[in-house]
Amino acid sequence: MPIKFLDLKATHNSIQEEIQDAIFSTLNSGVYIGGDSIDEFEASYASYLNSKYCVGVGNGLDAIKLSLMALDIKEGDEVIVPSHTFIATWLAVSSLGAVPVAVEPDIDSYSIDVSKIERVISEKTKAIIPVHLYGQPADMDKIIKIAKNHALYIVEDAAQAHGATYKGKKIGSHGDLVAWSFYPGKNLGAIGDAGAITTNNKDLAEKVRILGNYGSRKKYINEAKGINSRLDSIQASVLNVKLKYLDLWNKQRRTIARKYLEEIHNEQLNLPSKISLAESAWHIFPVQSKSRDKIEKKLGNKGIETLIHYPIPPHKQEIYSKEFSNNNLKISEKISNQLLSLPIGPHLSIQDVEIVIKAINSFSK
Repeated sequence: MPIKFLDLKATHNSIQEEIQDAIFSTLNSGVYIGGDSIDEFEASYASYLNSKYCVGVGNGLDAIKLSLMALDIKEGDEVIVPSHTFIATWLAVSSLGAVPVAVEPDIDSYSIDVSKIERVISEKTKAIIPVHLYGQPADMDKIIKIAKNHALYIVEDAAQAHGATYKGKKIGSHGDLVAWSFYPGKNLGAIGDAGAITTNNKDLAEKVRILGNYGSRKKYINEAKGINSRLDSIQASVLNVKLKYLDLWNKQRRTIARKYLEEIHNEQLNLPSKISLAESAWHIFPVQSKSRDKIEKKLGNKGIETLIHYPIPPHKQEIYSKEFSNNNLKISEKISNQLLSLPIGPHLSIQDVEIVIKAINSFSK
């Protein structure tokens, strides 16, 4: 039987009745913009993260963009971003006319290499966007120290880090603002596009809410040049149900990750390393190999589905290739050429995981 990389249907089937009840309750309320489901989710998610405020938005890209807007990032400002990340991190910066300044990742953890951040800080630098990539928190203490020393804002891209912790504290309020995506494939996923921003700063939370509502806090009175990006009530109702299961699902992911780390023995693969102070949410289990494409094919032939995150780094995409043609971002390119993501998630049984491990170990020589 094929082993899927991700099986959203299986996850939904396990709580189908609760999700249907929540959706029907929202439909029957007659309130489809805002309403109780939004209020409940924002309060519950903030409480879950031990963050003071949560503002629902339309998607993860908007969450980063609105965060930058709330911090008055404008055309010509520079924002430090990882060179290895999903392109949404860069697009949010560019959408405001600001300039993404790329910093290479640590080759083992895939997080932004903190030792390289200060080298690119200039008079135009206004913010740093650390990405908690694959569910692995970035080294926030060092990033916060750098930001304070240079009077910079921090916007955390936590699109893949639902339930991850740093020094025992859940990701959600280490920086000035934290951007979340609830794309269906996330650890906490909706049934369509959805996102949120969390913060401990009341003024920034209010500013984000206004900016995401056409720049208005009162209908027909617009006090800022905002956009339309609000969390959908139906999506919020689904997230309210799924949030109750997030810790359980993350526990299952960590069990799988631990089994991979302990039982995969293949010299062709480099397994992921962790920052000692962090506990990953294991959104992705990435491995590196010079023989990545061959391994992908071998696993595929055995019915094991894998994915590549991400085959083309942002600076090599057409929209950025000219701007970054002179940049030496070889580590990102190496990762993009060698990284393979193994199946991980609550849809997998231990037997499935053992099949994956056996298949990988079988071609270790």
